[in-house]
Amino acid sequence: MTDTLFPPPVVQTIPVNGEAAAYPVARIFCVGRNYAAHAAEMGAEVDREAPFYFTKNPAAVLPTGSTLPYPPGTSDLHHEMELVLVIGHPVFRASKAEAAKAIYAYGCGLDMTRRDLQNTAKDKRRPWDLGKDFEGAAVFAPLTRAADFGPVADQRIHLSVNGATRQDATLDELIHKCDEVIADLSTYYHLAPGDVIMTGTPAGVGAVVAGDQITGGIDGLDPIALAIGPAD
Repeated sequence: MTDTLFPPPVVQTIPVNGEAAAYPVARIFCVGRNYAAHAAEMGAEVDREAPFYFTKNPAAVLPTGSTLPYPPGTSDLHHEMELVLVIGHPVFRASKAEAAKAIYAYGCGLDMTRRDLQNTAKDKRRPWDLGKDFEGAAVFAPLTRAADFGPVADQRIHLSVNGATRQDATLDELIHKCDEVIADLSTYYHLAPGDVIMTGTPAGVGAVVAGDQITGGIDGLDPIALAIGPAD
């Protein structure tokens, strides 16, 4: 093993129901504007031809039940509730049938977003990294194996802040379905175990402030929770 100048980053993991071992996170891919109503509330049109993506790095991972200090550099932190899937075996240039078989598990996730920084990047035609990729920006609940969850259909996906419902939709509203996303993404990357895909958020995203309590869920999956703390 090669000596390193300092300790390498800790491998981030997500618990899996029924498994003693956790799922290690290598890469996080996120699908943008995958619900029509959310695209409309963001003032954008949906590209129904193909999904588009942005990424988060593993340092963004935060487990459900955590407290996220209000992130630096923003005054407009938003919640985005999402269905998460993780890859169970390598796929490259996959058909939809092959893509579906590559799904190891599903879970609930929060794509936390510095919306003001994202909007500035959009206006200047720059990447979204500052708005989307920061510490604590990818919150995950324990995963449920695909065989135990069953087909993605019309399960309810919802999120509340301080007990008030903000997002409430069903998974059949996904424009690009899970197998379609994997098949498309696999034309650009050699997908492999460790790859996590956040499939997009429904309408109702909004700002949170220090002291807020976020709770969310998807029928058949472990719920998710996040507290927003004061800035560091």
